[in-house]
Amino acid sequence: MSDNLAALLDAAVALEASLRRRGWRFCFIGGVAVQRWGNPRFTRDLDITLLTGFGGEAQFIDALLEDLQPRRDDGRAFALRHRVLLARTSTGVDVDVALGALPFEARTVERATFWRISDTAALTTCSCEDLLVHKVFAGRDQDWADVEQILIRQHGRIDLTLIRDELGPLLSLKEDTDAAPKLERLVRLVERRLSAEP
Repeated sequence: MSDNLAALLDAAVALEASLRRRGWRFCFIGGVAVQRWGNPRFTRDLDITLLTGFGGEAQFIDALLEDLQPRRDDGRAFALRHRVLLARTSTGVDVDVALGALPFEARTVERATFWRISDTAALTTCSCEDLLVHKVFAGRDQDWADVEQILIRQHGRIDLTLIRDELGPLLSLKEDTDAAPKLERLVRLVERRLSAEP
């Protein structure tokens, strides 16, 4: 394990402990979850979905800012407006905390499980399926590269029906008609590639 990844996971473990002490419901998404379900790759920040619901976000943000430093001068106001707190740990690791309230976000947290990263530490990450939903929805080049690697590494263990059911309404919200067919093409490509291997 590289020094950078070790430092990132140490920061994640500390953040996990802080959130658990508060009794909050959350899970890691993004690069940390990719380390678990996909091809481990360089990642420099932490992404978390924290269930706050609608209306009580300020108390969560204020509590988070007792342990984290905002990355913007207007960090608190930005978080209230955009539902994401852009922060940094005391060790310099960037953290994006999505203030979750949508049904999909609640289900993502409900389906999250522990990922044991050492004999003494574990992180709560989203499921493989929910990570794929997040990645397809985001749709950047790196996200699609991650989708392909997750499909390969988790081949035969992925609930594609769950992914399609969750993804459809989310893509409709942003009127994206391209991502779902692109995912299906990638699924077929991975299937053909793996079935051709000896």
